[in-house]
Amino acid sequence: MELTTFETIQLQQPNLNGGNALMTAMSNRKSDRDFQSENLSLKHLSEILWVAYGSNREDGKKTAPSALARYPLKVYVLLENGIYLYDAAGHALLPVIEGDHRELAGGFPAVKTAPLNLVFIADYTRYQNTGNEMIDGFLKVPQTRARFASLDAGHCTQNVYLYCATEGIKTVVRGSVEAGLMELLGLDDNHEFIVAQTVGY
Repeated sequence: MELTTFETIQLQQPNLNGGNALMTAMSNRKSDRDFQSENLSLKHLSEILWVAYGSNREDGKKTAPSALARYPLKVYVLLENGIYLYDAAGHALLPVIEGDHRELAGGFPAVKTAPLNLVFIADYTRYQNTGNEMIDGFLKVPQTRARFASLDAGHCTQNVYLYCATEGIKTVVRGSVEAGLMELLGLDDNHEFIVAQTVGY
C-alpha cells in the first residue's frame, strides 16, 4: 500500500472466510523482531485493525472482549507517513499527526523501519458513569482501571498474533514506547500507555 498522502484511510472489510484453522494458527504463533520495510497491503492492514479492535456486531461490540464492556482503548497506528487513530465504527484510520514518528514507538531499531506499529492507550474516562454506583466506586481505584485496560489490550494483541500466524506476517508485542509519544499525542492524565505491537513482513 502506498502512503503518498496523509488523509483518512478507509479500510477494507475483512475476509471472514480467510486464514488457517485455529490450531494451525496456534502452532505458528510466535514473536519476531526482524521486519522488512515494505508497507503492508491494504488487505492486511485492514484485517489487522479489525481483528485487534474492530466491531463484529451491530451493537458495536468488538472482536476482543472488554471488562464490563467499557472498551477503554484507543488504538494509535504509526505508519511511515504519520500517526492515525483507528475508528472501529467506521473501520477507518483517522489522521492525527503527519510525518514519520515510528522512532517513538519503542527502543529497539526495528520499530523505526517496520511498516506498522500499533499503540494501545487506555482512556480512563470510559470507566466513568456506568450507571451503577457500586461499579463506579470499584472503577475509581486506579489499579482496577489499569488491570482491566491491560487485560483488554492483551486480548487485542493476541488476536493480532493469531491473525499474523495465519497470514505469514511477523509481529512482536512490546511493553514500552518512547516518552515523547504521549506528549506528541497531547493526551491528558486520563490516558495511559498500555502496550505496543510491531507488525510487518
